[in-house]
Amino acid sequence: MTAEVILDNEYATLWYHPDSGIVHHKFHKFIYGEKFREVLNTGYEVFKARGASKWLTDDRLNSAIPKEDTAWLITDWNPRVIAAGWKYWAAVLPDKKVGQVNINWLMRGGHQQGLIALAFEDPDEALHWLETVDQTAPVEPTTSREQ
Repeated sequence: MTAEVILDNEYATLWYHPDSGIVHHKFHKFIYGEKFREVLNTGYEVFKARGASKWLTDDRLNSAIPKEDTAWLITDWNPRVIAAGWKYWAAVLPDKKVGQVNINWLMRGGHQQGLIALAFEDPDEALHWLETVDQTAPVEPTTSREQ
């Protein structure tokens, strides 16, 4: 399946997978503030315009998200993407333990908002899950690398 490159810079690459309706970002290094929000807001615009329902986060090279960005995610970005139809989230966890704790915490919050969110160590496995998840069958939310 061919992915469309939406954004590509030193901080991140953002793709859209038209065959499976997946917005997919990969952070290339620690990212925060304006650059962080630019990637996610661009993804949101693609998500909304294309009618996507799945998001793949590849945060292996990122770390814990700063408080200001976490607050923005919870109060601004997440509600917008969920309202646009976000149902499934696959997250490839950061290599650093502090980042893993942060993403797992955000995933638990996503579960409370109705997202089916799974954590992965391998981006290919995460993508495969999103490509094959049955939107009609219930999936039990879990996380890996439990803290």
